[in-house]
Amino acid sequence: MLGTKRPWPPGPSFSLGLPLALTLLALRAGWAQEGTEPVLLEGECLVVCEPSRAAAGGPGGAALGEAPPGRVAFAAVRSHHHEPAGEISNGTSGAIYFDQVLVNEGGGFDRTSGSFVAPVRGVYSFRFHVVKVYNRQTVQVSLMLNTWPVVSAFANDPDVTREAATSSVLLPLDPGDRVSLRLRRGNLLGGWKYSSFSGFLIFPL
Repeated sequence: MLGTKRPWPPGPSFSLGLPLALTLLALRAGWAQEGTEPVLLEGECLVVCEPSRAAAGGPGGAALGEAPPGRVAFAAVRSHHHEPAGEISNGTSGAIYFDQVLVNEGGGFDRTSGSFVAPVRGVYSFRFHVVKVYNRQTVQVSLMLNTWPVVSAFANDPDVTREAATSSVLLPLDPGDRVSLRLRRGNLLGGWKYSSFSGFLIFPL
């Protein structure tokens, strides 16, 4: 009858409608999520909105269909011994060049100069492997940060036909910092096929 109050909680003879019961259960689950405000559409469903994630377009802040921010990596190799026309005598001194770029995520590696330019501030990992062939001279290869030699590696065994100068390092870089390889002792006139230079961003700062 109108005006008659039902007892609460309801007795056995009173049952909640199924849609409302499901809504209450969903509401309780929504309240358990820290930092969210549940929006209740009565009798239908529970919608929980997270504005920060919705605005970003997906997990990690990347828009749908785009790569997550901070993906930077490169790998370059030398596929032949002799310098093609146009290279600047890197078999005797100066920068060491690589003719094939296998990976250049983020576009930081410049094949023309043989150097990597940091696109974002962060901590990077670098590794190089420079091979000398039929060369009895000692070869010193340095990894350069701008104009500063950070680490060097040597190949100095005169009794082998092939030997590699290899090293690796972690570096904090600012945007625009340039990392390259430079031959600081000896020569690579016998060629440096199978040499490689690679690096990647570990995490942004």
